[in-house]
Parts: sequence; C-alpha cells; structure tokens
Amino acid sequence: MMPDDVAATVVCSVISTRLDYCNPLFTWISAANFANLQRVQNTLARVLQRRSKHDHITPALIQLHWFPIQQRVTYKLATLTFKTLSSDEPSYLRSLLITHQLARNLRSSTLNLLTVTSPRTNLSSRAFKHSATAIWNNLPAVIRSAKSLHVFKRRLKTHLFSVAFNTEL
Repeated sequence: MMPDDVAATVVCSVISTRLDYCNPLFTWISAANFANLQRVQNTLARVLQRRSKHDHITPALIQLHWFPIQQRVTYKLATLTFKTLSSDEPSYLRSLLITHQLARNLRSSTLNLLTVTSPRTNLSSRAFKHSATAIWNNLPAVIRSAKSLHVFKRRLKTHLFSVAFNTEL
C-alpha cells in the first residue's frame, strides 16, 4: 500500500492532469458528460480519502481543495482570458476578445466587460470567442478588475469555491 502523500502526488500529477487537459474546450459539453467526468473525480477523492462509495463526496472535495469539474473548466477558461487580456498574448486569441466600449463615460465603463457577439450557429457558440466572453462577463467585477495574475487567481478560486460548495468565504 502507498503512503498517503505518495498517493496524493500520483493522483494530482497523473490522473488530475488528464481531467484538466484541454478542459476549456469542455465549456459547453452536455450535462451527462460533465457527470461522467465528475464521477471520475469523485472516485479519485474517495480513494485518496479512503471513503466508501456511500459516503457523501462534498466533504472530501472540500478537504482536498478540489473544485468540481464544471468549476475547474470555468477556472481554466477565465484564467486564460485574463492572461490574454492583460498581456495581449497570444495575439490570435486576443484578436477574438473585444473590450466593451461605451460612447459616453458611465460608471459601467470601469466594469472591464467584453463585447457579446451573437454566434451564427449552435456549434460556433462553443468557440473561445463566445465562451470566454460569457464566462468573463459573469465574473464579479472585483475579480475582473484584478491587476495581477496572482490576485486574479486567488479571487477567482475563492469565488468558485464558494459557488461550488455554497459557502461564504
């Protein structure tokens, strides 16, 4: 039997990275597919925490500081959007994001929103341009207004954790 710290390292480095691989592309997958991915994560948490399959999984996820899969996807896409907006790199992604500009100077001018464009097809609504804009604009203004990546990630993690587990942090 593996020591707990070794098992946690194996799970985080090998298996969890598979769950995170290209997960910004999962933004619009079906609820059934999210449930399948969540089931994998729940099984990993149960193994690490040595819990039975009948135990409720939320306490294990909280103790491990793991987001549910849907929040992991939101975290990755929001972080990629922040990096793209703050550094203008990569330029091919930056060209897809249009900062919302108002004709007059209003209080909402400082909200750091992106312009919402209408997708032509249902398939194109899954594109980075549309999914990043939707997730970015739904974040609280205090998160969008972060000046550094470190502050942005910290605020985003706190927000997503409280949304996922209905806690006030």
